[in-house]
Amino acid sequence: MNKQLDTIIIGGGLSGLTVGHKLLHNSPDHRFLILEKENRTGGAIQSHHDQGFITETGPHGFLDNCLESRQILTETGLDGETVKAPLIDFVRYVYLNSRLNLIPQTPAKILMAPLIPLRAKFRILGDLFKAPLEGEPTVAKWINHRFGPALLPFVDAIYTGTYAGDYDKLTIDSVMPGIRSLEKEYGSVIRGLLKKRRKKNTSSEKKRKFRMPAMTSFATGMHRLPEKLTEQLSPGKNLLLNAEVTSIEKKESSWQIASSKGYFTATNLVIALPVNPALQLLKLIDPELPQRSIPQARIASVVFGFNQGETLPPGFGYLTPECENRFTLGSLFSSNMFPGRAPKNHIVFETLVGGRRHPEKLELSDKILTEEAFKDVREILNLPNDPAYTTVLRSKWGIPQLERNYPDLLKWRDALTLHHRDMHICGFGWEGIGLNDMMKSGSQVAESILSSSRPSTEDTAVKGVYF
Repeated sequence: MNKQLDTIIIGGGLSGLTVGHKLLHNSPDHRFLILEKENRTGGAIQSHHDQGFITETGPHGFLDNCLESRQILTETGLDGETVKAPLIDFVRYVYLNSRLNLIPQTPAKILMAPLIPLRAKFRILGDLFKAPLEGEPTVAKWINHRFGPALLPFVDAIYTGTYAGDYDKLTIDSVMPGIRSLEKEYGSVIRGLLKKRRKKNTSSEKKRKFRMPAMTSFATGMHRLPEKLTEQLSPGKNLLLNAEVTSIEKKESSWQIASSKGYFTATNLVIALPVNPALQLLKLIDPELPQRSIPQARIASVVFGFNQGETLPPGFGYLTPECENRFTLGSLFSSNMFPGRAPKNHIVFETLVGGRRHPEKLELSDKILTEEAFKDVREILNLPNDPAYTTVLRSKWGIPQLERNYPDLLKWRDALTLHHRDMHICGFGWEGIGLNDMMKSGSQVAESILSSSRPSTEDTAVKGVYF
């Protein structure tokens, strides 16, 4: 097969599907083709259905506070299929000092809660007087410097929950660039947030009441999102599965792509892959790329289902900081979050194991992993009976770890796409690791292609932090 196209998209995960959807929605005559190496689309998004239990091998949902994501739901009709768990209504816990500690739902309540001593709360105000740290400090070092050591276990839990990462390796410039920019500009995060809010209140933008977002999924699981985006594609016309790209070459004003399904030529090229697979292809374009890979964290989900008589604490679940020396990273109370996740009169929760700090645990057999995980959660959740259902879900996908030199990698990516103005790079780990990050960047790439311009430069957003 040798085909001339307007755009070739390498990667049929959420990023590539988003680009394809926006091209099809906004310009039906635009000739594009998605090349996906696997035999299915969706990448890391994969729901598991077994014996009436619905669980997730990959992400469990996304927050409803991203405009681009909401637009995609509306355009596909998925807005009528969503199930939501508002953060304001669902408590979270951190397992600390050998017990579950409830985390209040709003910033004001968090400050008032007896989670840390009064003296430590006053230490947070020390941020107003601390000069910004130079270089690329780790999240742990930066938090300790700006706000004091009392917050470290809670921050550790946050980055365990989002990245399965190690906050002694993740860098603040990589994971919270918006907050880091405020610190550098105003000399203080608190001062920067207050001035940003003051500017917002005095601008023409209508002042909105504070609102907590909701976690969003679908009745049959998260796989429904890539499934719906794939349904509108025509196999062979704008989607090819089992199509591994083997070479990329720029010739005059066109991109030449060789794959296991044939050769293709296109005016625009989109590499919509996670960072490490993308780097393997990008070295064909720029052999002097600054790094060949970034670290990844892998996790396994050990699923436990119980019949009548067992209950879970209310809320989303809990996270465990490293200082507690537990076997597991935390648990998600799936049947609390969304309806239909377990058969009638049953509960189900998913316990996470491994991560950046403990990859050796993933070498254990399913049997031993299940036994050790259950010992851990049985004590934490006070479960007297054995589970009626168990399974272990292992994803082939790792979570990109945004550690030292990651900002330099983004600068190199931006310089490369500025040089090749008809090439775009997005995907898991490039603009973050959340589903909203991928839908937002994918939408921007499609807009840029259709307008023949580069994506607009925006101030780095200050993202909310949620347990």
